[in-house]
Amino acid sequence: MRFAKWQALGNDYIVLEADGVPFELTGERVRALCEPHLGVGSDGVLLLSRAADPHAHVAELRIFNPDGSEAELSGNGVREAVLYLRAAGWTDRDEFTILTAAGEVTPEITGPDSARVAMGRAATRSRDYPEGGADGVGRIGVGAVEHEFQHVSIGNPQCAIELSDGLEELDLAAVGPAIEGAPIFPNRTNVSFWRREGAGIRARIFERGVGETLSSGTGACGAAVAAHLRGAPSPITVVLDGGELVVEISANLDIHLTGTAEPVYDAELAAPFVERLAAGIRATGRRA
Repeated sequence: MRFAKWQALGNDYIVLEADGVPFELTGERVRALCEPHLGVGSDGVLLLSRAADPHAHVAELRIFNPDGSEAELSGNGVREAVLYLRAAGWTDRDEFTILTAAGEVTPEITGPDSARVAMGRAATRSRDYPEGGADGVGRIGVGAVEHEFQHVSIGNPQCAIELSDGLEELDLAAVGPAIEGAPIFPNRTNVSFWRREGAGIRARIFERGVGETLSSGTGACGAAVAAHLRGAPSPITVVLDGGELVVEISANLDIHLTGTAEPVYDAELAAPFVERLAAGIRATGRRA
């Protein structure tokens, strides 16, 4: 069973072509693949399938978090997927459309390792924050302190919190889970903490179903929209632990995200591991 490993600013994914996967990609199997010591180790899995209508879409993309849950969208994952599609010969075009759980996404390949992706239109009101008003502004406890947050839907839910100081010292692993799973977010939420830095912003991301990551495309978009709504002009450079992303925001909150992605390696899973995955048995021999 062949796979590829790609990374975008340290956000790494296993890339699979559905035609080469001999079983259903369940949550248990995703978790086994993503385990860092007993599996390949990654921040998630990208599953690419042939589109039902090849004239409309080059491929259909499903995105899985390492906890086995399925994500609607990932800005980094999409860039990795589209650059993989080009490298693997699925298309020879620089601009094309793929279908995700969040809808159609249109990328433009801008270089051998970079792409600009039309992420769709962000919204400040969605079913992922049903208690929120039209502006998406709310308040939530962060440890012992209550902070204002900005809800942004960018194909998936984002909770963006501006800090004036203390961003680097913040124990994100400690405060992130409670915000991710807060009752006001019925589908859980991604979390970003950000501060203004020159003409751009600096952000740290706690991804739903993942934890703190070196970078997140949709997390960067959520933080950038929050900053834009508070006066920051577009485009906004978002500085993450893994590098920089550029977010363009229109007057209607249409989003374009530009960044890099690159292959790490191509490989083949050993036959005994594939057999264990197919049988639903972990590498330790325990039932998955």
